[in-house]
Amino acid sequence: MRSSKLARGQQRNHARYRGRNDVNIVPMLDVMVILAFFLLFTAVFSKTSILEVHLPGPGSKAAAQAPTLELEVILRRTGLEVADRNGGVLETVPATATGQDLVKLSAYLEGLKARFPDKRNATLLVAEDVDYDTVVQVMDAMGVRQSVAGARVVRRELFPQISLGDAPT
Repeated sequence: MRSSKLARGQQRNHARYRGRNDVNIVPMLDVMVILAFFLLFTAVFSKTSILEVHLPGPGSKAAAQAPTLELEVILRRTGLEVADRNGGVLETVPATATGQDLVKLSAYLEGLKARFPDKRNATLLVAEDVDYDTVVQVMDAMGVRQSVAGARVVRRELFPQISLGDAPT
């Protein structure tokens, strides 16, 4: 039996496109290889550090630590308190009739600086009823000491890194 012209056209068409519906994974593999390469070279590599710890042997004594100072200056209308956070109040500077006694504060802080020369930071704790101008003047007195030597003004750095906080009640 002879096939019709239409059937022969369909067979010819099917033969021409045979195999074209198969899944071709080569382009997908190409994309995956490029993506893997890109991810490897753009990844942030974590830096691993090694910390060497030397533990003391049995029976060894701990080394004596130098005394540390956690300097706090408490500013109230009635005066100033210079304190060590670890040890309590070191000095009390009462206010004068004209305001805070900044010369006495600077002199005492200069003595502390001589005992702790590497210390650069201090905390200023301010009461609520103290005005802004007084806070700035006390910060200046804590940061730098100015004295007159002959005709020159000598500036000595005291505690220039000052943190602010609220004074305890």
